[in-house]
Amino acid sequence: MDIIAYFQSYTHYFWEWTTDQDVPDASGYNENNLIAIPNVGAIAYRPYVFEILKELKNTGFPPFGSLLLVLYAIQDGYLNLDGVFYYLNRQKNISPEIASDIEHAIKFLENLSQLGSSLKKGRNKIILLHTIFGDSHNKVSPVNSGLILKIFDTKPHIIAEAANKKDLTAVAVNRDIKTLALLQNRFPTTESIINAMRGIVNIPELEEEVIEEETTVETDKDFIQELIEEPKTFQVGSLIKRIWSGLKIPMRHLSPGEQPIGGISDMTNKGDFHRMLLSEFANEDEVFMNRVANNEALYIQREIPPEENIFERIILIDTSLKNWGTPKVLGFASAIAVIKHPKAHSECKVFALGQTNIPISLDKVEEVIENLNQVSPILEVSKALEKFFEEEHREKDLEVFFITHQENLANQKLQKVIHENRDRLKFLVTTSADGELNFYKHHKLTRKHIQKIILPLKELWANPPQRRQKGENNSSKNWKRTDVPINYPILFPTPINKIATFLYEGEFFILSNKKQLLRTYLSDNYYNRNYYDHYKIHRGCEVLFEDISVKPKGQFALAKNKQQQFILCQYQPDKKLISKLNLNTKEYSELNLTGKRIPLNHKLVYYDRSFYLHQQDIPYSIKINVDGNIYLEEVFEKEKGMDKNTLKVETEIDKLKTSGIKILNNFSNIGINSEKNLVVSNNEFNKVYDNSLTLYRNRHRIEIFASQNKNRFSFSDGSEIITDSRGMLTFKSSNKNIPEFFIPSTEYGFLALATHTEFGGSEYYLPESTLLKVKKMEDMYAEYLRRFIDQILEYGT
Repeated sequence: MDIIAYFQSYTHYFWEWTTDQDVPDASGYNENNLIAIPNVGAIAYRPYVFEILKELKNTGFPPFGSLLLVLYAIQDGYLNLDGVFYYLNRQKNISPEIASDIEHAIKFLENLSQLGSSLKKGRNKIILLHTIFGDSHNKVSPVNSGLILKIFDTKPHIIAEAANKKDLTAVAVNRDIKTLALLQNRFPTTESIINAMRGIVNIPELEEEVIEEETTVETDKDFIQELIEEPKTFQVGSLIKRIWSGLKIPMRHLSPGEQPIGGISDMTNKGDFHRMLLSEFANEDEVFMNRVANNEALYIQREIPPEENIFERIILIDTSLKNWGTPKVLGFASAIAVIKHPKAHSECKVFALGQTNIPISLDKVEEVIENLNQVSPILEVSKALEKFFEEEHREKDLEVFFITHQENLANQKLQKVIHENRDRLKFLVTTSADGELNFYKHHKLTRKHIQKIILPLKELWANPPQRRQKGENNSSKNWKRTDVPINYPILFPTPINKIATFLYEGEFFILSNKKQLLRTYLSDNYYNRNYYDHYKIHRGCEVLFEDISVKPKGQFALAKNKQQQFILCQYQPDKKLISKLNLNTKEYSELNLTGKRIPLNHKLVYYDRSFYLHQQDIPYSIKINVDGNIYLEEVFEKEKGMDKNTLKVETEIDKLKTSGIKILNNFSNIGINSEKNLVVSNNEFNKVYDNSLTLYRNRHRIEIFASQNKNRFSFSDGSEIITDSRGMLTFKSSNKNIPEFFIPSTEYGFLALATHTEFGGSEYYLPESTLLKVKKMEDMYAEYLRRFIDQILEYGT
C-alpha cells in the first residue's frame, strides 16, 4: 500500500483532513494538519498521529480509519461517540455482513472508552495500541510502514493528494470496520483488554505516577525550562517568563481592613486616652471635653500586623473553536504563569471548558503536552461556564479566572453568564492571535481593565528546539551532538545559495540560506589583473551570526547602528511590511505600510547612514531610521548621490555572483579505501596535481570504516573526524604528536589544510588577516593527513 492510498479520505465518511492555520507544523507543510469528524469535533493533529504511527512502525500500521476510531475512543474528556456511530451506521446498507461488523465495531469502541483514565495516558496509551493492533487484521507490513514514514519526511505535501476525497467504496469501509469487529471478538470486555495489556507489561496506576507535587521556586524554574526545551511545549514555555515580567495580578492577599496604612486615614475618633493625639490636649478644657463627649477627638488607630489570607484559585480555560491555535497557547501560558509564579503559594485548580468542564493538571511537561490537545468543536462555552457557577463552591476565599478569546466577549450568551456571576468571577483574561493579553478585574460588580501585555511572538518563537529523535536522550553522552566552533583558523567555503548579498563600508556580507550572516573577501593581492579577475578574486567567508530569525523572502539591507551593532532591514512588498532585526541583541521591530504611499518599484537600499525605499531617477523616497524603533520619513532627493551609490554597490556585488562553491554537508561512509586514501561520503581525498589536495568521487572499496555518532566519526584506534555541515572537517588523531587540523569539505576544487599555526593549499581559504605560517600543500599533506591515515592503518595491522 502506498502513502496516498493509506491516508486517502472519502466523501460521506466519518473523518476528513482539515487545516488549522494557527498551528505551524515542524514538517514545514502546514496544510491538512488536522483530522476531524465532520460536525462532531477534532480527532487529533497530524504531528500527534504521526508520532503514534512511529511507535507502531515495527509491528506494522493498522488501517488508518481503524486507528482514528480507536484514538478518538480513548481520548480523555467529552466524547461524542453517538456522532461517530451515526457515520458508521450509515454504511450498514452496503451488505448484511458489514452491518453485523459495524455493530461489533461500535461495541469495541464503547469498551475502549470505558477504560480507566490511567490506561489511556502517556506510555500506557502506546501499550494499549500495541496490545489491540499487535496481531490485527488488514495490517500494513513493517517494511511498507517504514516507507510511508520515510516518504512523508521527504515530501509532507503529498498528504494534499490524499486529502482530495474520493467516492467511498465498500472495500474502504470493510477494511476499517472488519479490523475492529475482529478485535471485539478477541477482546469482548474491558477486562479482557486490561488483562491482555498486563500480559505485555506491568501497568502502574496513575496515582503512583503523581505521588509528589513539585512546589518549590527552584523546581518551578526548572519546570519552565523543561517546557522550553521540549519542542511540543516550547511555544507555551517561552511565553511564561515574559508574562511574569509584566503581570500585575496580586499573588498574595492580606486580610482586609487590618493593614497598617498610616497618615490621616490611620486615625479614628474612638480609642483609649493614651492613644489620643497630643494636639487635642492643647484645646481649652471646655472645648476638649466637648470633643471627647461628642466623639470628635482624634486617636491613633492601633496597628495590627497584616495577616495573609489563604485562598484558592480556579482557572477556567476556554477550548472552543476561536481558542484553537495561538490563542490556546497564550491561554495555557497565562494559566501556567499564574500557577507557577515565584510568589504564588495558593492552591490552584484548572478546568478546560468545552461541551463540559474537564479538570486538568499542568504540573508536568507530559500533562501540558496532553492537555494542549484539549479542543472542543463548539462555538462558545456559555453553558459550561454557567454549569460551573451553578455547582456549589462553598470555599470562603475563592478566586476564579476565566481565560478566553477577545472576540468571544461579544457573544451575548457568554456576556450574560459573565455579568450574572461577576461577583464570583474575579479575573477575566482575553487572548488574541497576534499575542495580545488583556487582564480585567471584577471589583464591586464592575469590570476594570488592569493591564495589557503584548507578547512579541515572532521573537520569542524564533529559535525552537529541534525535535528529539527516537531513543535520543540529551543527558546521554552517546546521543549528544559534538559542538563545533563558530569559526576556524581558515575560512569556510562560500555557499552557492544565498538569500542576499551586501556591500557595507567596503566589506562584503552574505545572508546565506542557512540564515547566517557571513563576511567574505575579494583579493586585492594580484600581479596580473585579468588572471585575478577571472580566477582568484574570491575568498572564503567567516561566520558573524547564526540562527538569524528571518524569512527568506523580500528585499534586505544591512547597516550598523551607533553602537556598531549590525541591523538587518527587510522589506516585504507583498505583505506591505518593513522590519528591522538587531543581530547582536535580537531586538525586533516592524511597521505595517498599509495605507502608505509607496510606489510599486521602490527598492530597499542603504545610503548615508539610513535605509531607504528608493527608485532610480525618482526624487521621492521613504527614509527609514537605523537606530531605535522603526519610523518613516518622506524625503525628496534633489541630487543623484543615492542613484550613483546604488549603481556602484550593485556593480561591486555582481563580483560575488560566481563566488559560491558546492559544499559537502551530508556526511556518511567515512573510512579508508584500498588505495589508503581517506574517503568522506563516497568522496576521496587525493593529490591529483602537485602541491594540491582535492576531493573527488571515490572508485575504490572502503576497507576501514569509522563508526558514526551524530557528527563525530571514530576509528578503532581512537582517531576522530568531526563534521560541520557548513563545510569543514576537524581531524583529531589518537597520536598526540599529530596536532588538530582542519580541511574544508567542498567537491571538485583545490582545498586547504591548516592547523592552529600553519596553512597550506588554496589561498581561497586563507583569512585576510592571519598569523598562520604558509607552507607548501605537499608538506602539509605529508606531515598531517598522511600521518593521520597511517596511524589508523598501523593500529589495524
